[in-house]
Amino acid sequence: MTAAPPGGVAPALAKLVLASASPRRLALLAQIGLNPDLIVPADLDETPLRDERPRQLALRLALAKGEAARAGQAGAFILAADTVVACGRRILPKAETRDEAAACLARLSGRAHDVLTAVVVTAPDGRRAQRLVESRVTFKRLSLQETAGYLASGEWLGKAGGYAVQGQAGAFVTELNGSYSAVVGLPLYETANLLEGLGYPIARRWETRV
Repeated sequence: MTAAPPGGVAPALAKLVLASASPRRLALLAQIGLNPDLIVPADLDETPLRDERPRQLALRLALAKGEAARAGQAGAFILAADTVVACGRRILPKAETRDEAAACLARLSGRAHDVLTAVVVTAPDGRRAQRLVESRVTFKRLSLQETAGYLASGEWLGKAGGYAVQGQAGAFVTELNGSYSAVVGLPLYETANLLEGLGYPIARRWETRV
């Protein structure tokens, strides 16, 4: 008989809840053989607080998403994350309009910026672990044609900083220092470590997919 972890949930019964509707995060988890049992996106106001720094914003939102998803999910592991793109202390928006995306691209063109992804995992017994992963991304200087073409693609919609590195914007990146998967939306190495550290049976889930 398999012993239950400190949270009182036997590994075979442990559920994984993803506190995000992001198809990118779902695809990244599938890449390491993990498919959430439930997706519970949080409807939050993601406006930065006054004088809030990029790192603080990413972590605050990830924590809030995790808490919102935890309600009514007893016996489950909750995985939440948030990604913030910043130029220095200036936080770029998750572009919702063409003008916002154009402004983001103009600011990113020909310079380096930071991508900060916070990951928070909560165990069934309330124990919580978190990591903040920072990556440095440098863009080439964008021509008017490149900017117009990317805006026409629509890939920028809802993306932090107005771009998706895994799409056409990958051709703009001249250098990336840090975690590629974190820039996409979820640092896989850190996420797996957090889940395992709190007792989520990653190895057993992998075995069922072999």
